[in-house]
Amino acid sequence: MTLHDLHLQGVRATQFRNERRVFLFLQGHPSRFWPRLAQGLQAQGYRVVKVHFCLADALFWDAGGAISFRGRFSAWRGWLERLILTEGVTDVLYYADRQPYHVVGREGAEGVGCRTWAVEHGYLRPDWLTLEPGGMGPWSSFPRDRNAIEALAGHAPKPDTVQRYSHSFAAEATQEVSFHLSAEAGRLLYPFYRSDRAVWPPFDYLSWLPELVLARRREARAIALQREMRRDHRRYILVALQMATDYQIRAASPYRDLRDFLEEVISSFARFSPPGLELVVKLHPLDNGLGRWFARVARMALSAEIESRVHTVRGGNLEAWIAGSAGLVTVNSTTGIHALRAGVPVCALGLAIYDLPGLTHQAGLDRFWQRPEPVDRAFFSSFERALGTIQVKGSFYDPEGREAAVAEMVRRLQEAG
Repeated sequence: MTLHDLHLQGVRATQFRNERRVFLFLQGHPSRFWPRLAQGLQAQGYRVVKVHFCLADALFWDAGGAISFRGRFSAWRGWLERLILTEGVTDVLYYADRQPYHVVGREGAEGVGCRTWAVEHGYLRPDWLTLEPGGMGPWSSFPRDRNAIEALAGHAPKPDTVQRYSHSFAAEATQEVSFHLSAEAGRLLYPFYRSDRAVWPPFDYLSWLPELVLARRREARAIALQREMRRDHRRYILVALQMATDYQIRAASPYRDLRDFLEEVISSFARFSPPGLELVVKLHPLDNGLGRWFARVARMALSAEIESRVHTVRGGNLEAWIAGSAGLVTVNSTTGIHALRAGVPVCALGLAIYDLPGLTHQAGLDRFWQRPEPVDRAFFSSFERALGTIQVKGSFYDPEGREAAVAEMVRRLQEAG
């Protein structure tokens, strides 16, 4: 029996027997995960309240208890605080902790004594999710001290890194596009809704058409370069790009955008890297192409007179790219954790939960090319086990993975009470 079945059969019978805990859901992931998590809590007798900010929130929600916020953003905090006090809310949950409504929501909720919970994609990908008090990354309560991390690791098990849940690109794209286009279509109903999208969704999605046309050719070129470098034993540093609109770039890095990051990396590489070392810039698989990175990176490399040593790829096996590299440079991508697990030196130039002495290179980018600091494998083992305490095995999209994640999140939220 699924959690959805339990919800349908059991919520009325419980009559909210655990009403001392009231969970307020703000905006969720663009999938069916959010209402399923709510129904999992309702099945245990907890009361759930949901705030809709846009039409998409309403269309993706079928767990009841929803209230629409249609005011201006400036009125949001006061409105939320009154709702929390009126409904007796004890816990507030949200997906994407840097989304503007959630930044203010966390401050307002904690200001009136509520617990707050961030739900996100996992640090330990591919099929892990995050359930963390407050926020992620720089706003995380995860310890930064080695002794504290090792103490937290304690008897925690090593996270299961075997991928058990998967979904198609089409499944993800369909729900993502449906959510954001319906949010735009509902502007008459929610006239003051403030979207956090950096690019207008219709334009964003149309920009994918050239990328889809070129996808097969670019994948083939990436695989060919990967094989060629492995065959010829060529040394390279991997640069893992993130999505330019990601909050990890917008709110957790010193860069205005990825252009600034790439200019710094290529300039430093040109001045300080040893002869024979190459640079492979790997695009994020969900990059929409608006950054025109192939042309932009080529121009930067040409300007620095290292065009023959710099390559831009979209595709190839990520684990193989990491394993064959002499190091990885990123802003703060979770790809850095994959590299650390493989024992590959990492230089993180933004704020990252794993950017710690003993794990990542701490001596600056200019020295990384020739003398990257090694990974302390014992410390990483402790770090990974400690990190697992805020990770949940599961998936937003895969039905089996969603059920597993919901059950575990419900258990942890109950224990937190």
